Amino acid sequence: MSPQTTKAESALTVSELTRQVKNLIESGVGRVWVAGEISNWRVSPAGHAYFTLKDNKSQLSAVIFKGKLSRLKFEPEGGLEVILNGQVTVYEQRGNYQIICDGMQPQGVGALQLAFDKLKAKLDAEGLFSEDHKKTLPMLPKKIGIVTSPTGAAIQDMLNVLGRRYAGVHVLLYPARVQGEEAASEIVAGIQALEEYGVDVLIIGRGGGSLEDLWPFNEEIVVRAVHECTIPIVSAVGHEIDFSLSDFAADLRAPTPSAAAELVVQEHEALVDSVNQLSSRLQRVMDGMIKYYTSRIDRAQSSFIFRRPEELLRQQRQQLDEARMQLDRVLSERLVDARHRLNAATRTLTLLSPDQQLERAHERLTTLRQRLNASAHSLIDNKRATFHPLVAQLDALSPLAILGRGYSLVRKEDGNLVRTSKDIKKDDTVNITLGKGSATALIQKTAKK
Repeated sequence: MSPQTTKAESALTVSELTRQVKNLIESGVGRVWVAGEISNWRVSPAGHAYFTLKDNKSQLSAVIFKGKLSRLKFEPEGGLEVILNGQVTVYEQRGNYQIICDGMQPQGVGALQLAFDKLKAKLDAEGLFSEDHKKTLPMLPKKIGIVTSPTGAAIQDMLNVLGRRYAGVHVLLYPARVQGEEAASEIVAGIQALEEYGVDVLIIGRGGGSLEDLWPFNEEIVVRAVHECTIPIVSAVGHEIDFSLSDFAADLRAPTPSAAAELVVQEHEALVDSVNQLSSRLQRVMDGMIKYYTSRIDRAQSSFIFRRPEELLRQQRQQLDEARMQLDRVLSERLVDARHRLNAATRTLTLLSPDQQLERAHERLTTLRQRLNASAHSLIDNKRATFHPLVAQLDALSPLAILGRGYSLVRKEDGNLVRTSKDIKKDDTVNITLGKGSATALIQKTAKK
């Protein structure tokens, strides 16, 4: 066997070599933490993300699959400095070495804080934190809904405050986990269930903890559920220094769960204080009025009228007699005056009787008719005297009268009047109008004077 045959039999295929390199890298390097800058970030339709991790001298291909990507607390993007851990391996199909990312976090800023800031900016731009959407708390809530853990200290604190300040209120607790991966969906379910039940106000929250512990109240689904709820919501997450995105979307933010319970019943306390103040004022006013009228009664009882009431009746009787006599006098005077006015009206009515007015009108009508006839005859005679001379003058000037004396009118065929021999010539046909009748003639000869 030749050396060349031996070499050919012992040669590795590309796949075999690549697999050996892969095994060496995975066993020799294994899982590592590596820092760098993300570039060429792209997400495939399947939900996996491919990117390059680089520094100022080298670059490394990287991939993070959909399941791991969905659990990140921030959204990676190009240009972001990150620290990631994963398995260094070789992508056999291309022979490239790469790192399969299991988790990453931003450098300098924690992943949760970065996710908090990014989501806050996004939801704020959508208007979820706008003051225009804030609802006022009811003055006297009858049913208060609470979404929190049934075993935490927060619910006990809230129940103690509500029982001390407003014992008659009906409290409904929706038990929900407030920490962990399932907490956000349970909080949303609690909000929706109590809204459908019809409570007057809602409290969501929990006691203090780290940003990671409080994270369910920063989940986008929880913030949107708070914003979309039609019932006023008080958010009480953590301690006074803690802020969650639910605080910004809620209608009111309480620094602690106990403070939330105080806020939802403070209007009740204010109303009770106001009623007590009004009751005290009313009592003082009533005491003053009783004293005032008691004093008046005492003065009245000691007056002359109460000691000798017959004097009051005697004076009133005398005044009544005087008023009756004055009334009789006035009635007599008005009766006489009315009788005079009635007599005058009777005389006036007689003068204005319709029969007499009709008779006088008939006399005036007869007189006017006679005057009208006389005027009409006079006018006709005057017009006739003027008309006859004008008729005679018109007859004298009438062309028919002139024609009747032997004259005639000669017109050409076009209707123009013939005034001189220049207007016609031999063989012209003319129409002659006579005093009675007309004739047509043919011109045989014309002569000029």
